[in-house]
Amino acid sequence: MDRAPRAIFFLLLIVDFGVAQNTTSKADEFHVGVILNLGSLVGKVARTSVLLAAEDFYAAHPNYSTKLVLHIRDSMASDVQAASTAIELLENYKVQAIIGPQKSSEAVFISKLGNITQVPTVSFTATSSSLTSDSMPYFVRATMNDSAQVKSIASLIQEYGWREVVLVYDDTDYGRGILPYLNDALQEIDIRVPYRSVIPLSATSESIMQELYKLMKMQTRVFIVHMSTTMTSLLFTKAKEVGMMNKGFVWIITDGVANILDSLNPSVIEAMNGVLGVRYHVPKSQELDNLSIRWSRMYQRDNPDESPFNKLSIVGLWGYDAVWALARAAERVGISSTRNKQTWSSKNSTCLQSMAISTNGHELLTAIVQNKFRGLSGDFDLTDRQQLKVSMFQIINVVGRGWREIGFWTVESGLSRQLNQNGLKITGSASMPDLNPVIWPGESTDIPRGWEIPRTGKKLRVGVLTSGYPEFIKTLRDPVTNKTRASGLSIDIFEEAVKRLPFAITYDYVPFGTADTASSGSYNDFVYQVYVQKIDIAVGDITVRYNRTLYVDFTIPYTESGVGMIVPVREDMINNMWIFLKPLSTGMWFGSIILFIYTGLVVWLLEYLNGNEHVHGPFSLKQLGITMFFSILEEKEKLERFLSRIVLLVWMFVLLVLTSSYTASFASMLTVQKLSPTVTDFHELQKKGEYVGFHRGSYIEGLLVDIGFEISKIRPYDTPDDFYCALSKGSKNGGIAALVHEVPYIKLFLANYSKGYTMVGPIYKSAGFAFALPKKSPLRAELSRAILNITGGDSIIDIEKKWINKKSHQNEDKIDDSSAITFGSFGGLFLLTGIVTTFSLSVAVLMNHHKKYQQNTGGKGNDQNECAHGQQGEDGVSLGEQADQNSDEQEKCRDTGNEPTFAVPHSSNTNSDQLPDSKNKNIGCRSTENRIAPEVWSVGNPVN
Repeated sequence: MDRAPRAIFFLLLIVDFGVAQNTTSKADEFHVGVILNLGSLVGKVARTSVLLAAEDFYAAHPNYSTKLVLHIRDSMASDVQAASTAIELLENYKVQAIIGPQKSSEAVFISKLGNITQVPTVSFTATSSSLTSDSMPYFVRATMNDSAQVKSIASLIQEYGWREVVLVYDDTDYGRGILPYLNDALQEIDIRVPYRSVIPLSATSESIMQELYKLMKMQTRVFIVHMSTTMTSLLFTKAKEVGMMNKGFVWIITDGVANILDSLNPSVIEAMNGVLGVRYHVPKSQELDNLSIRWSRMYQRDNPDESPFNKLSIVGLWGYDAVWALARAAERVGISSTRNKQTWSSKNSTCLQSMAISTNGHELLTAIVQNKFRGLSGDFDLTDRQQLKVSMFQIINVVGRGWREIGFWTVESGLSRQLNQNGLKITGSASMPDLNPVIWPGESTDIPRGWEIPRTGKKLRVGVLTSGYPEFIKTLRDPVTNKTRASGLSIDIFEEAVKRLPFAITYDYVPFGTADTASSGSYNDFVYQVYVQKIDIAVGDITVRYNRTLYVDFTIPYTESGVGMIVPVREDMINNMWIFLKPLSTGMWFGSIILFIYTGLVVWLLEYLNGNEHVHGPFSLKQLGITMFFSILEEKEKLERFLSRIVLLVWMFVLLVLTSSYTASFASMLTVQKLSPTVTDFHELQKKGEYVGFHRGSYIEGLLVDIGFEISKIRPYDTPDDFYCALSKGSKNGGIAALVHEVPYIKLFLANYSKGYTMVGPIYKSAGFAFALPKKSPLRAELSRAILNITGGDSIIDIEKKWINKKSHQNEDKIDDSSAITFGSFGGLFLLTGIVTTFSLSVAVLMNHHKKYQQNTGGKGNDQNECAHGQQGEDGVSLGEQADQNSDEQEKCRDTGNEPTFAVPHSSNTNSDQLPDSKNKNIGCRSTENRIAPEVWSVGNPVN
């Protein structure tokens, strides 16, 4: 029905071209085949663009000697039909180039024909990455490769913090071609793809809805759609019906649909509200606006039944520029006149035997790929036979019946809200995505989390393993419901964390191994069940270990970390004859004694300099006793100097504090029974060759071997009762000297067996207990936040009180062997008394030195009064004062050394009243001259 009008249209078109040629000059016809799916939107847009491009090119170049003659054929969306039309064009019209085909699968077969006949095939719609010039040398891609957009999609996912995505694509070369490149881009930013949804071309509405229901049962809520326009329209229409275009869902479409979004049916666009898209960015220009107007007129003329809202897309621009490139190459090469000299034959086919090989095909191919110009779609460069130089994409958000721009992606700057003239990033935010606000599905403005626990479908499989300590976790099977039940500290924390999640989840407990044995399986095997997807989460007293993180992810720990030792304690009975020395440390004793002696010497020296009669005389044991006496007791009648009293007062204060502390510490040692661990270092166990124990099935065995313990010295045990019995026996009696265990287990053991045992350590660091989830599980972050909320509040205290018996056990903390008072504890007091003592001594020495200096200065200034100054008579009056009163007697005294002396015997008739005066006078002279004997009186006869 449609072939007759189309044939008439083609004839009219050829006639129009012929008339145009006759009006100017005779131009050689350059036959070109155009294969498009004229029933599709892309085919209709491309057909109008190709025809308009040929019209505009020769209008701009009227003097060209060649002119393209376009033979448009409909592939009818069939690879076979496309191949058939290609053969028909090559055979009947001897076309020297083929534009199209539209689909990548069609391009594969037609390009093989082009390789044989050496006819270049130029496609501006086949974007599959599987089409390469290596296998098809005569294929030229005048559009971008699908792989060019994968980094922009990956950046968009990373920007919003999503960790998992589901790929939705159709089962075609176009759909599958992007997968390797998209997977690589997602792996680079550590994004997981848990599922791939493949939609066959024969899919019906029912089959698509079944697939959508399957997607709804998954946790992931981020979907990347890479499908044809027809399948995309059907997918989103059904997605809206099943409720997958509501709040919480994220849909991202690739450029195949985003580029022609304006031409989609309005009802489809409305169903796609909230969708994000990546499309090729076309710079705006006046020429592009003029072309769009003329294109719209031609499109409506050729397609009167189509929507008037269809616009010129990037596909049409690529087709427009491709025709210009081919027209330029045809003018450069010219028309081949020897095409029929070579033929290609096949034994199995007769219709292909008449197909000739183009003699100028290689030359034409070279001219095509050498085209470099600024087209309406941007920089048009086919140097590598592919239009790969795409460095900018536009990020759009479908809103209402159209779309809005939310940002850009460039190779240099990544995502940005807007671009400057150089295409570089302008604005950004460290806390929020550097894009304009998005209206998400369901008309929500909140950024979707990217995952949800489905309300329908299977429940979470929570794996549980009975621990050697039932207080942590214990499992049993309900005989009535036949369901597994679990209890313990780990279970209470898990269930409390689930209650605090911002969403509701349902789960069932799945036991690992048998529930009636504590050691039903190793913890490594238990964690491995998560990796092989037999359970969704492993709950229990699971220690975070490096080898386990290779397979699963852990929440934050909910218990303390570390590995310690349980060792017996020994009693220190008060039977030591030197127990009185224990309250003070060795350093304290020596420091006190040294300060004791130093203070006594300083006080003695201060009194000695002051002339105290108690300290004068030669040094002896008596002087030593006095020195010691000054440091202990203060007797004011024996201390004559003020500085001495100050020094002794400070020292007494220090002694008061020291004796009080000594008394308190000594009383504590005599009244409180002291306990000390038998072992304080695991190296001590190695040196003595002692046996150590560990919990069977735990990683402690490997840890002990790594530390350096011999395997023969390591003994495994199963239950806390076994630990207690082994520790009670001791290493020499078939038991162990210490049990190496994790801190949470040690505290639980000491709660029940506190008497006689204590903890030493931690001797090794560990991360504590946590829950195991699959790699990249979105539930991990939510559970970790909930656990952090529990352990940071009062809930953890109530849970521990419920499962760990809080008995009064004084051995829970690490015992300190040394409780004596140290010298550093009294450093401040000793520093005070030292400063005061040294300062007092310094002041006394300076004062004594100053006094001697003054005396020496006074004696030199008055030599004449040398005999009188500083002396006293028996009556307490100084001779200097007598000299002032009786100058005559002073003259006699001064002339004594020059007069003869006479001995006067003692007589009973001597006048007693004159005797004292004469005696005083002669004493004054005798003290000046030592030449007169004490028993002789010298009388001087002055010469008048």
